[in-house]
Amino acid sequence: MNEMCDILPVKGRFAPSPSGRMHLGNLFSFLLAWLSVRHGGGSLVLRIEDLDPERCKPEFARQLMDDLRWLGLTWDEGGEDPAYWQSNRGRLYQAAFDVLAAKGLTYPCFCTRHQRLIEAPHSHEVSPSCPCAGLSPEQAAARALERSPSYRVRVPGSTICFTDGLQGGYSQDLAIDCGDFPIRRSDGAWAYQLAVVVDDAAMGITQVVRGRDLLSSTPRQLWLYEVLGWKPPAFYHVPLLLAPDGRRLAKRDGDLDMGALRQRYAPEELLGILAQMAGQQRTAQPISAADLARSFDWSKVPKEDITVNPVLLSNSGRKGS
Repeated sequence: MNEMCDILPVKGRFAPSPSGRMHLGNLFSFLLAWLSVRHGGGSLVLRIEDLDPERCKPEFARQLMDDLRWLGLTWDEGGEDPAYWQSNRGRLYQAAFDVLAAKGLTYPCFCTRHQRLIEAPHSHEVSPSCPCAGLSPEQAAARALERSPSYRVRVPGSTICFTDGLQGGYSQDLAIDCGDFPIRRSDGAWAYQLAVVVDDAAMGITQVVRGRDLLSSTPRQLWLYEVLGWKPPAFYHVPLLLAPDGRRLAKRDGDLDMGALRQRYAPEELLGILAQMAGQQRTAQPISAADLARSFDWSKVPKEDITVNPVLLSNSGRKGS
């Protein structure tokens, strides 16, 4: 039985937030996820994580998909299918919330945004246990008349350990290093930590490749998998791309977003640059996505964050389309 499980193709995913044009760092993570799946003969899901209606726009999602197709990076499920957009999956998050509530693991939190950094769906800040955890049902009901609460889960005083496919062993004491964390915002939007677990489990994801900035989120997600009775995927946390001044690349870096890059490079040229950063080529020679997948090797991918070479990025390549 174990031998059969070992040879089953992996099922990976790319789950971007459509809050702006995809930049080089986003593309780097997706490329590694795509290469790992394609090299192993598996399948890939493109899920749209539009939890925050104020920041995430459908036009950004459509542009993202166009950029991926331009590069030859295709997917097998999701994309335009509305069933794979998180804004349409609230009933699944509610069902998981109800399970946690039935286990006595949820409680309302009335702390303000100023008091606690919990409101953003993709917040990964470590937060100590909340004083609202000690409110009686009567006290909570009285406060709910004044303002709508967010909701948190009570974490146990235990250590979660796992082995990351790239970064190696990692552990975290949930009570000390994490604390009770939010699963629903006060405005009703679902929080990242719950939604990503529900979606990966429901979609049968067996391998998650994402930036190493999310490594510290993994133990609390593994705990949710355990509590909800689901099997977790394997995790690979890849290095982040840094601007020449040491900043993490962000969507505000317009010179490194896909709009600027498509004007500067052809698809094979851009893939060659990323392949060199990922340790798959000694030079940035142009290469197709299919050729890169055939020789992909996880052991060559660096663990530490990578500073983008400003000279390399300033070179003029052939015009894209």
